[in-house]
Amino acid sequence: MGMIPSFARLCVLILLPHVLQAQARSSNRTTPALIVFGDSVVDPGNNNAIVTTVKCNFPPYGKDFINHKATGRFSNGKIPSDMIASRLGIKQLVPAYLGTELDAEDLLTGVSFASGGSGYDPLTSELVQAIPMSEQLNMFKEYMKKLEEIAGERRARDIISRSLYLVITGTDDLANTYFTTPFRRVEYDLPSYIKFVVATATSFVQELYNLGARRMSVSGISPIGCLPSQRTLAGGIERECADLYNQAAVIYNSELSKELQRLNHTLPGSRIVFIDMYTSLLDLMQRPEAYGFKEIARGCCGTGIFEVTLTCNSFTAPPCEDVSKYLFWDTYHPTERAYNIIIKKILRQYRSSLN
Repeated sequence: MGMIPSFARLCVLILLPHVLQAQARSSNRTTPALIVFGDSVVDPGNNNAIVTTVKCNFPPYGKDFINHKATGRFSNGKIPSDMIASRLGIKQLVPAYLGTELDAEDLLTGVSFASGGSGYDPLTSELVQAIPMSEQLNMFKEYMKKLEEIAGERRARDIISRSLYLVITGTDDLANTYFTTPFRRVEYDLPSYIKFVVATATSFVQELYNLGARRMSVSGISPIGCLPSQRTLAGGIERECADLYNQAAVIYNSELSKELQRLNHTLPGSRIVFIDMYTSLLDLMQRPEAYGFKEIARGCCGTGIFEVTLTCNSFTAPPCEDVSKYLFWDTYHPTERAYNIIIKKILRQYRSSLN
């Protein structure tokens, strides 16, 4: 019996230096951690741990990632959350909260709760069995308890208040739930649905604030009508951009930006930034040659017309020969190179707000 306390003390002595080193590194940074919520754009592998068809932990996904490993990131390489964490000097990769052996350093410097297929509309997650945003908040509450166990109550509160929170979702609400399935169109016309999603997004940000978050970067949605998947579904024989979809994205972004600005004025100590993803990606679509892209209407995976998640696989959909020439990896997600360009643009525009 006497050996158990001795063994426990030995474990503490072994782990303590690593925890203290991680805490010291975290203390010296302006932004101690990057904490991420959202959908497939910033899911580094949470969907690996749940029952859903929205998975990508198999080749050719991860083709250009470290060791060519398919981690569950929805691209050929790194994703925006990794790039932002790296450029802010936090760490190189933001790990998934689920299905990952997280050490003290991981927890102290931030994790991602994002789930591919999720959205602000609860129905969006339900349709594909993704992790809803409400459950992502519950996971964050669990994370806060773990953080307190590692760093102590006072230090944990400091990390929570000084961390940067990245929220990227909403695309699936419009592109999939509203435009592709009939369920919400029975209840809402397009303007009403946009108001509903924006109200749900606003409530999410408010609840995140109530849990201690102060510095939040909330992304708008991209020109969804020009995604290869939406060109195929709604772009006609020529697979043109679906103008109505893009118009909906513009209205949504405008409404969300106004609501976030309102929260900035009503929530004491908050610094909430609307991130314009639309303009950055649209620029790459309109001037591909300026960035070295040759293909913007198809994904690199397979035919590039319909392949995404399970249909983008090494058995039936081999990747293109030169991914650097493609704006999109599959029919929904940009390539690592495209993401890098977008994130550089965003950091130039919003750096003072993100730091």
